[in-house]
Amino acid sequence: MATYNKRGYKPKTKIEKEVVVEVDEQESTTAEVFNTLDESASKTEEFVEKNQKYIFMFIGVVAVVVLGYLGYNEFIAKPKQQNAMNDMFQAQKYFDQAVNGVEKDSLFNLALNGGEGKYGMLDIIEEYSGTPSANLAHYYAGTAYLRLKDYKNAIEYLSDFKSDDEILAPLAKGNIGDAFVQLNQPKEALDYYEQAANMRNNEYTTPMYLYKAGAIALDLDKAGKALDYFNRIKEEYPNSTEAATIDVFIGKAQVLASK
Repeated sequence: MATYNKRGYKPKTKIEKEVVVEVDEQESTTAEVFNTLDESASKTEEFVEKNQKYIFMFIGVVAVVVLGYLGYNEFIAKPKQQNAMNDMFQAQKYFDQAVNGVEKDSLFNLALNGGEGKYGMLDIIEEYSGTPSANLAHYYAGTAYLRLKDYKNAIEYLSDFKSDDEILAPLAKGNIGDAFVQLNQPKEALDYYEQAANMRNNEYTTPMYLYKAGAIALDLDKAGKALDYFNRIKEEYPNSTEAATIDVFIGKAQVLASK
């Protein structure tokens, strides 16, 4: 089409004239676009030139933050976590021995406070705050206090434990519920049992805490809620330990709910 725009060429037909007009408009539009781009580029260059000091400062700050984060992870966080794991080994060993052994109280105390010159869980929490090991130590410490019948400390340390683990997360909530039961605070216990039952869906913790929630609900004269929990065990977890005697509890809840 550009051939119609050659110098000296005069369009003859109506179509040729329309094409010439269209080409002229396109070239005009293209020129305007390039002019706009040129103006924008000039303004950008002026802005950069005028504010380059601040731009470089911003880039420098970002670089420092990124490098600092990477350096912290590589040279501080990782070695700190490794040291925490090493120092935690003996305390975890005491805890495991307490769970499976005979002299439970003394072993749980060693797990908490350390022994043989090694750290206990409380030392790990203090010395390695912010590490995954310190977080896990909160679970061990809280559970040890629960076994030692120090229920307030059990609640405190277990409440500080954060996890997405399939088993440990609901166990921590459930252990808090157990502590509230011992403190004769059934409403709080029911709340934590319900949280524990609903956190995960597995054959171990879910039916266990549904059962405990149902039992506490019965004590609180909430037979309808208890019946819902017991029926869930029967229908969803028929192979669980709790399901073996669940019909008895369903019958009891049905009687109480009908009154």
